[in-house]
Amino acid sequence: MTTEPLLLLRELVEIESPTYSPGVRQVAARMADELEALGGDVRILDGDHVQAELDGEGEPLLLLGHTDTVWEEGTLATMPFRVEGDVAFGPGVYDMKGCLVLMLEAIRASRPDRRALRVFLTADEEHGSRTAREAIGEAAAGVAAALVVEPPTAHGHLKTARKGLGRFHVAITGRPAHAGTSLVDGRSAVEELAHQIIRLHRLTDHERGISVNVGVVHGGTRENVVAAYADARLDVRVSQRADLERLERILRNLEPAIEGTEIEVDGEWTRPPLERTPGGARLFARARDIGRGLGLDLQEASSGGGSDGNLVGALGVPVLDGLGAEGKGAHAHDEQIRLDALPVRTKLLAGLLDDPGL
Repeated sequence: MTTEPLLLLRELVEIESPTYSPGVRQVAARMADELEALGGDVRILDGDHVQAELDGEGEPLLLLGHTDTVWEEGTLATMPFRVEGDVAFGPGVYDMKGCLVLMLEAIRASRPDRRALRVFLTADEEHGSRTAREAIGEAAAGVAAALVVEPPTAHGHLKTARKGLGRFHVAITGRPAHAGTSLVDGRSAVEELAHQIIRLHRLTDHERGISVNVGVVHGGTRENVVAAYADARLDVRVSQRADLERLERILRNLEPAIEGTEIEVDGEWTRPPLERTPGGARLFARARDIGRGLGLDLQEASSGGGSDGNLVGALGVPVLDGLGAEGKGAHAHDEQIRLDALPVRTKLLAGLLDDPGL
């Protein structure tokens, strides 16, 4: 890795850019400068999303990344950017500012006759790309395939499938009463929620790739009052599009176990599942061949987490994910990337830009 990319990496990491913060716009502007220097026709869209068009041969390839992180402003004070040997640390260095640097270097390393490129960098990916969905759909129009520069798996493998993700809220209304003198007159929302949590967790089906997790619970006011209200927040993930409607129907039609309590459910699917497709398999086969020439033994993998590749895959576009930097610690205090692996991963992506095998 040359000094210049390392300096850019440090610069990007030291722009703290939690979703919807001013730093996201700063990262967008810095990436726009770099893409323009590579010959791109660049626009910063409403919402601070970045889109760039780079000339080349044939239908364009869509490169997907994001400029926001999960780290709040002020994190650098306790988690500064630093380099120790062949490893760089810092908030967002792995997810995904190191991946953005790799993407730029891959474009730079690609051949003059490579495929045409369209780059889209989302400003709120860590919040489900809520403001970017329409623009991502427009960016995906007419592309041959999408290459996602999210990190590979922990073993360095690429992703041809990802689970879809939904976030739902379950609210229970009960009837308050004095817990000592009038217990039988009450209807406990907390007790009802306990019944529902057990039911919800039983929806998990590892063989079908379904997971339901009640991650946040609130309820009640005092220990001597039968709880009049309780609620929970759910994370629901599915591997197959066929399960989206079925699970949502179950959630919307939860029946109380305790007579006199009421249940309301709201929420939405933030990302559809990215299912393995023949086009994605062809992209992977080409990446595996390129990787063999670089000393990599790449395997196909799926992920329980989502990316913008899920949104593009749902439009029928072939997707290959995990083409970013190697490292570990996404969203964790030991977040890091391997600097020594960047040159090889850069060549892998550059090879796909030259010839994706489609």
